[in-house]
Amino acid sequence: MSEAAPPARPNLAADPGSEPASERIAPDQPDFIAAQFAFAAHLRDPDHCPPPPGIETRRLTIYRELIFNNVAALLEAGFPVLRQVLGPARWQALIRDFLIEHRAQTPLFTELPQELLDYLGTTRAARHPEDPPFLLELAHYEWVELALGISDAAVDPATYDADGDLLAGVPLVSPLTWNLAYRFPVHRIGPDHQPSTPEPEPTRLLVYRDRHDQVGFLVINSITQRLIERLQQDPPVSGQAALLAIAAELGHADAGPIIAAGSALLADLHRRDIILGTRRRPPSDPASGPHPCGSGSARQSAAAATQSDSSGSKR
Repeated sequence: MSEAAPPARPNLAADPGSEPASERIAPDQPDFIAAQFAFAAHLRDPDHCPPPPGIETRRLTIYRELIFNNVAALLEAGFPVLRQVLGPARWQALIRDFLIEHRAQTPLFTELPQELLDYLGTTRAARHPEDPPFLLELAHYEWVELALGISDAAVDPATYDADGDLLAGVPLVSPLTWNLAYRFPVHRIGPDHQPSTPEPEPTRLLVYRDRHDQVGFLVINSITQRLIERLQQDPPVSGQAALLAIAAELGHADAGPIIAAGSALLADLHRRDIILGTRRRPPSDPASGPHPCGSGSARQSAAAATQSDSSGSKR
């Protein structure tokens, strides 16, 4: 997968847990620390790591079930489609493998889904080739909804004009919009649709959170994705300048149809809160005039180049 949005956190699985915790303790550790490590190792992998001596079996069973069921329930809430695709047995096996093979680096429940994503992209990818080929991308797609749902990214309303001219002005893309591309059609994967090979063209998605805190997605084509990329570049450019650059990339000598179709697209993105408005210029910045554009034919190809395919609410 690729993204032109906030990058995923770097891998935190520095210790894949290739050996029981009790065997990684320095020999000079006090006995109570050795007992804690052995207890934790047993809770992670009860089939292969014996518990410390002297703990009642009934108590051990309670702790084992609490650890496993709580982690499974939290992750199931974050990855409902992944859980449905795998089914109960493979899902529980995945959770057990996660507990055994991954060492989370955060105590926060809200960051545990990111830890599962780290695990799927590193340790598990190397050790479990039998997994569905779309597993990591589907998990990432579901994680994006979680990340956007709790993100505190915001823009000061004083820095943009919500009613600004999206062609003459400089459109401001919401920081709660992620521009993504996947090899698999992750938005369509489910128990009844599990592709075994990637599609010829990437699946391009804008996943965003609107002013009502609802997370949605928009299936886009390469031209719309390129427009978002240009609007997010530094230094920022006007909507018209971005569309003119795209027309040049496409080899259209007559940019008029691209500007017309792009203007409608910008308005639609604004309506969805993907574009917040236009940036307000600091007082010291000189105003830049509109870029010239032509007019003419090729409207059909221009409309196809900037058309969004479909949209919906995230699952």
